Amino acid sequence: MILLNLLPHREMARKRARQVFNGSLVGAVALGALIAGAGYLWLQGRIEEQQARNAFLTREIAKLDQEIKEVASLQSEIAALKARQEAVENLQADRNMPVHLLNEAVRQLPDGMYLSKIKQENQNVLLEGVAQSNERVSELLRNLSRASPWITKPELIEIVAKNLALGPREQRRVYNFTIRVQLQRASDAKAAAPGAAAAARPANAPA
Repeated sequence: MILLNLLPHREMARKRARQVFNGSLVGAVALGALIAGAGYLWLQGRIEEQQARNAFLTREIAKLDQEIKEVASLQSEIAALKARQEAVENLQADRNMPVHLLNEAVRQLPDGMYLSKIKQENQNVLLEGVAQSNERVSELLRNLSRASPWITKPELIEIVAKNLALGPREQRRVYNFTIRVQLQRASDAKAAAPGAAAAARPANAPA
């Protein structure tokens, strides 16, 4: 006996294929959404972690900026204290400058000349005097420039020749001079003393 299948088997096969395809598509979409969600959560976690690091760094930078300001303020205070200390030391040293000036004037003044006036204004000093010759004035300038740790920058301002009456019939040719020098402070004079001593020592003298 011959059996005939009269059902639409091709339609049923296509329907099953569509159902399988649709199920696969839904599964793929669900898997993609799951992967995308997991990726989003991972990235969000990394972003939050980086933001926390950035916030920590910002706080630490703010602390360092505050410490730098405090250090700068301390450095300014230290500099101000050093300046005050130096000013006090200079004032104390300046009180002895006239003594050093007179001592140096006596030590460096050659024979045949004398000082008639000394005028000091701060560290600038004018020396006025009388010399027997131009050579004596030149010798004084050399002595002040080479052999004195307390006096520096000697400069001849003026030299004028004149006749000095020694008696009714006796006259002598003399030279009135004016020299400007600068006094050095104690700290500078101590630093310059070895050089001045070496300059004042004769060339053939033992070291």
